[in-house]
Amino acid sequence: MTQKPRTNSDWSASTPVLPATGPRRLALYRSLRGLIESGQMKPGDKLPTTRDIAKRFGISRGAAVAAYEMLVADGFAEARVGAGTYVAEAVPLVQPVPASSPVSPPVMEQDALAPLPGALGCSTADETSLRIFRMLMNRHLAKPSARHFHYNDPAGSLALRVEVAAYLKAARGVVCEPDQVIMTAGTQQGLDLAVRALLKPGDPVWLEDPCYAAARELFEGTGLSVTPVPVDGEGIDVAAGIAARPDAKAVYVTPSHQYPLGVTLSMARRLALIDWARQAGAYILEDDYDSEFRFAGPPLSALQGMDGEGRVIYLGTFSKTLLPGFRIGYLVVPRALRERLLTIRRLTDRFPSTLAEDALTEFLRNGHFSAHIKRARKRVKAARDALVEALREGPFAVSAPEQGLHLVAELAPGADDVSLARRAREAGFGARALSPLYLAEPTRRGLVIGFSGFPPEVMASAARRFLSLVA
Repeated sequence: MTQKPRTNSDWSASTPVLPATGPRRLALYRSLRGLIESGQMKPGDKLPTTRDIAKRFGISRGAAVAAYEMLVADGFAEARVGAGTYVAEAVPLVQPVPASSPVSPPVMEQDALAPLPGALGCSTADETSLRIFRMLMNRHLAKPSARHFHYNDPAGSLALRVEVAAYLKAARGVVCEPDQVIMTAGTQQGLDLAVRALLKPGDPVWLEDPCYAAARELFEGTGLSVTPVPVDGEGIDVAAGIAARPDAKAVYVTPSHQYPLGVTLSMARRLALIDWARQAGAYILEDDYDSEFRFAGPPLSALQGMDGEGRVIYLGTFSKTLLPGFRIGYLVVPRALRERLLTIRRLTDRFPSTLAEDALTEFLRNGHFSAHIKRARKRVKAARDALVEALREGPFAVSAPEQGLHLVAELAPGADDVSLARRAREAGFGARALSPLYLAEPTRRGLVIGFSGFPPEVMASAARRFLSLVA
């Protein structure tokens, strides 16, 4: 005799809890999954209909349907035709953590799922650009070319590389031809390819101090000997780097908008860095991650355009300008290194997505990208101004940066920026502490705060909510 499925008609003890903001489908999915994993919802229990749960929580039915589909796809529920959706018979149960063993919340994982206002790495949504991309993607899906059914060039499509090379020449003063461009899955993959191609464990390298944490983790994780080189108002101190480790094989720099301090590498330092690289036979890994967002005059040209001897590897990305979900970045490399880099690319990632590449090619070719940047720059500037105005009500030294997508709100020497950043996240404000980004002893303390991805009023409200807790 078939066992009759159980229906959880009393939700008083196991009602999903949705936060006030954030994507509804993800919030509902995580809440239901938590109830299932904790055993509050038993195997075989019937879930309410999507119509009922949408009405109960005031969300769209589409969001409820999407959450249920995610539960089914991940094996936590099963859909029975004509009967509804049920908790799966075999699901993993999460063991409770003993009170004596506290576990810190997975901040980075949560930020990745639902970023908070003030978080870094957010791009600015633009309905016009999204509509155009949908049209372009649909066009290529409706009439796919033969190349979508075959392996792509490891460097990426020639058509896209032509457009990227033309854009970089016009916008950043990069000197290159399409054959020097290699499309990547974001800057991090490009940096990884360059490290694998140019360096070996034990090689000495310079890193800006403070620096981009993911670059530091990559360099240390591959066994390189890292030398921190201090950053001041003119950028990386080249003379200090030479004094500390003149035989370094490479340096990773963010000259247009130093991460995290936001300064621009002066022309004197640029020339000194290139001169050192030529004499030492070293390579400069130039990360030009957000140069499109400049609010006061044109940016200085890229280091790559000043280098005539093939010492600079140029890294760029569409994650900051469009959206990180595309996972499209690029390298510009000297021709002498091209085959070595492409060999590694073939062995690790094979080739980029042809479908996304073709849509992006048309987006660039038809002028949509330039129009998008103009719109995004205005929105980001408005959010920056609202954030700065709000932060000035608190105990910070803060000014509106002329470039980029983040700022540094400085604190008095010795202040505990780590605990302050933790309190900010608890208040729904995604600030990051500055001091942990130093390799040597921190010389400045503060909060690194992003101002892209959210409207001005949301940025200001989140900042003031945080300030109300620390006043």
